[in-house]
Amino acid sequence: MNEPPPAPPTADFKDRQGGLIGFGILVIIIGCLCAFFVPLMLLAQTMAARTTGAASNPRMMVPAVMTYAVMSVVFIWLGIGSTMARRWARALLLILSWVWLVTGVVMVICMAVFLPKAFVPSGAQPMPNGTMAVVLVVMLVFMTVAFVILPGLLVLFYRSPHVKATCEARDPVTRWTDACPLPVLALSLLLAYGAVSMFLMLFCYHGVIPFFGRLLSGLPGGTLTLAIIAIWAYCAWATYHLNPTGWWTLLITIAVLLVSSVLTFSRVDMMDMYRLMGYPEQQIEQLSSFTSRNMLVFLSVASLPFLGYLLYVKRYFCRTNAPSAHR
Repeated sequence: MNEPPPAPPTADFKDRQGGLIGFGILVIIIGCLCAFFVPLMLLAQTMAARTTGAASNPRMMVPAVMTYAVMSVVFIWLGIGSTMARRWARALLLILSWVWLVTGVVMVICMAVFLPKAFVPSGAQPMPNGTMAVVLVVMLVFMTVAFVILPGLLVLFYRSPHVKATCEARDPVTRWTDACPLPVLALSLLLAYGAVSMFLMLFCYHGVIPFFGRLLSGLPGGTLTLAIIAIWAYCAWATYHLNPTGWWTLLITIAVLLVSSVLTFSRVDMMDMYRLMGYPEQQIEQLSSFTSRNMLVFLSVASLPFLGYLLYVKRYFCRTNAPSAHR
């Protein structure tokens, strides 16, 4: 997520105002699609409950619905900022696009590995090979376009030195996104988002959390989750201010949580975790193909890029760095 080389002199850069407007409109459309998914998910939940005869569980839908609702506001807000050539909008869109792209690559890889098994739930008639192949290809192509190609295009555009120079020329005021290097700002925002997400999931999933070979829930799980939320909130603030203590605290916390999760999912059945979270039995049966072994593979695939990125941004946390360091 490092910035491109310094922008060319103001007199020589190519004005990308038209591109900022065009991509801004695209981002606004993406935000509108996210907003459309909110009622669509609620409708799908209601229809599935009527079809299967099982009672609907709106609590399980809260994290996904809230995510799409927040993302719709964020995309529309940043899209408007892009059309106005605001430097904060370019910085945040570049961060968002990188996160979207990396997450998309991991998601497509995991889907390619785990999705075929999801079509053969225990006790069910397997789908014909030809039909399953077509469905898998269509789904993977859609996921690749939506989660790899689209964010990749946004990254290529918003990281351009000409786009950066255009925003700085049309929005010369120093913004809060200029207070620390862009890779560090991305880390700080990810931590803040993680803290808020864990707080939401605390109430939706009964505070279930892995803890060195066992699952905690209820008061013990909720207490541990609140402690992690507090640590991540501190790390978000400290990294934004280029405080080395925040970086070290985050590294130690991630390492401890990773070891705890590996020990837990090497001993605990995923179905037990779903039950503690309050999933209905019918949904647990649908998730039976995602085993503890799959979770261990997912943890490895997801954690290694983050740890690598954490080591990459370490260079910004020297004690000689001033909090006002420029990108």
